[in-house]
Amino acid sequence: MTLRGGASVGHAVDHGAVGQGAVDAAAAPRSPGWVRYLLLAGGAVALLLVGAAAGMLIGLPGSSAPAVPGPDSVDVGFAQDMSVHHEQAVRMATWERDHTTDPELRQLSFDMESGQSRQIGYMQGWLGLWGASTQPPGAYMRWMAAGMAGMPGMSGGHTTTGSTTGAGVSRMPGMASDQELRQLTSSTGPAMDVQFLQLMLRHHEGGAGMLDYAARAAQNPEVRNLASQMLTSQTAESQYLRQLLAARGASPLPPR
Repeated sequence: MTLRGGASVGHAVDHGAVGQGAVDAAAAPRSPGWVRYLLLAGGAVALLLVGAAAGMLIGLPGSSAPAVPGPDSVDVGFAQDMSVHHEQAVRMATWERDHTTDPELRQLSFDMESGQSRQIGYMQGWLGLWGASTQPPGAYMRWMAAGMAGMPGMSGGHTTTGSTTGAGVSRMPGMASDQELRQLTSSTGPAMDVQFLQLMLRHHEGGAGMLDYAARAAQNPEVRNLASQMLTSQTAESQYLRQLLAARGASPLPPR
């Protein structure tokens, strides 16, 4: 399931999401992305419906479970935005997996692709269960305006707002630009590996603030738990990515 149409993942205008053309061309022979996400989302919906029937996810009469989150809630906004954020990471990881000659990085990128694809499936499943749009209807991060102050990458052109229904931001922290992704897909060998590590590290660290905020502020415990698990795993992966860069004599990119 493709999260966004066109040449990039994001809104109708470019939000720095991955350039689909070059990546899809290489990834298509393996496993079409929309098939993978459709299956994952379908499985997630099936599991979530079981929970809903038991009153675990949807508040039923006489149940103490949280009500279905509204369209401006942290839960819905997080699932929409993090699906887009994850989609770019999956595409970068897929490219690295298919083109690196380094067995360690091939395994790492495979693990990242698999883990974040599964998480996209859960988030898209929740959105379907809640009757919410699977895509952000406007700017990103409107759901966490109160938590954006001081976040890495929230300066230099990014616009913050004072309310959860404000303007949001045009590009989420950590997202690679189309130019950076073209450079990644046109590189080969060790240069490509280093660029992948740099972009993925910045991507992971850029999304940490979103994960932390959702882990604290989402109303559904399942959403808080998933965000917390993502934060823990991506923090550990970031430390590993830094080690891999250092071993190659390379440095991390500045926050974006």
